[in-house]
Amino acid sequence: MPSRRWCVVRACPINLPQGNFAGHAFNDVGLLQQALTHRSAGSPHNERLEFLGDALVNLIVAETLYLDWPRADEGALTRARAELVRESALAVIARELALGEHLVLGPGEMKTGGHRRDSILADALEALVAAIHLDAGFEACKAVVLQWFAPLLAALPPPHKVGKDPKTRLQEWLQARQRSLPVYALAEESGDDHARIFKVSCTLAEPALNTMGEGSSRRAAEQQAAEAALQEIEA
Repeated sequence: MPSRRWCVVRACPINLPQGNFAGHAFNDVGLLQQALTHRSAGSPHNERLEFLGDALVNLIVAETLYLDWPRADEGALTRARAELVRESALAVIARELALGEHLVLGPGEMKTGGHRRDSILADALEALVAAIHLDAGFEACKAVVLQWFAPLLAALPPPHKVGKDPKTRLQEWLQARQRSLPVYALAEESGDDHARIFKVSCTLAEPALNTMGEGSSRRAAEQQAAEAALQEIEA
């Protein structure tokens, strides 16, 4: 029975898959192995694949948004794409695919928990996209990537809300109706210097409304208060 492990000079991964992985059956398992190998483990590693995969992910996501949102302008499309391809979003997908369990890392990265780091997981996901593309072509790659991104695509807010923070959205809502802008006021500040907690109120004249927000910074508290106001308005 073939071993499920393979080793390079400096590291050995956990349960490296043999061909079938993340929704794709690899013809060239070497591409899969390279995609899952971090540079800290020696060569060949996944940096060149990551370069190609980054472009492929952007193209696939951009095309999907373009087709799914026929009335969205360039700004909304750009914000939505940025939301979907940002490092933390890619890391979420990588965790769902259990990529961290299969990464080949050097001793230093293994000791510091590199298999859990967003940057390493996101890079590995992009490298995996490139590996699938090189192994089976663009259409096969696109089909797999869209499966991965389906939950994130479905969770996107309407085009006019994507990428805009609550304060911006609230301001635009009020301006569109020629109403007075909200007034934010610091209601309370507490906690130690290294762990301050801010409570901020958001007051609207029309509709008459007062909401509260809390956060580790005044700005974060203002955003939460604005989000609460938007929820009240939209309800």
